[in-house]
Amino acid sequence: MNEIQRLREIVAKLRAPDGCPWDIEQTHQSLSGCLVEETSEVLETIDNQDMPAMREELGDLLLQVVMHSQIAEESNSFDLEDVAREINEKLIRRHPHVFGEGAELESADEVLARWDEIKAEEKVAKGLPPNKRKIFRDLPPRLPALLFALDVFKRADKAGLAAKASWNEPEGNTSGAEPDENKMGRELFLLVSACRKAGVDPESALRRYASEIVEELEPQSSLEKD
Repeated sequence: MNEIQRLREIVAKLRAPDGCPWDIEQTHQSLSGCLVEETSEVLETIDNQDMPAMREELGDLLLQVVMHSQIAEESNSFDLEDVAREINEKLIRRHPHVFGEGAELESADEVLARWDEIKAEEKVAKGLPPNKRKIFRDLPPRLPALLFALDVFKRADKAGLAAKASWNEPEGNTSGAEPDENKMGRELFLLVSACRKAGVDPESALRRYASEIVEELEPQSSLEKD
């Protein structure tokens, strides 16, 4: 028995009528906070470049995937095999330059461009009307505000919409200069400090402003072809 199958059986036993009372009570909703917490702990090990801790935390994150799959299996929705099958098929479908007859791609930018084209084709195949396919439509709603803002900017910039937005370059911007990660980190930290002193929640403030940018650019962001 491989270790993945062993983990599945352990989780199934924990969820069985004679299993653990805490595990039996869990639902997709009750485990949502655990999923966020475990993801954060994995990110911490990556920041610290701590491989033994990363191995452990990835195990905790994997447990969340297996637990959600087990709960779904109990309601005959799907199981872990279905989860693995779907991502396997998606990876193969979206990498025709590796697994199929697709043209060879030379750079990561070319791969991302082809990835977006394939995603758009998948949406059409699912019957999604072209005028509903918006650049910002599928932004994950629970992204932390900083990642949400970064994703908004990347999508706007890629679509050539960033120049049309109302935001201005921040003071002391380093465009054209060598990026300084430590300096950027300090500036972000000082902004958080300023928010605290002003009684402003920085997470909410950034998310609200990024959402306003989405509303501003969304009418221009249809991927429908004339």
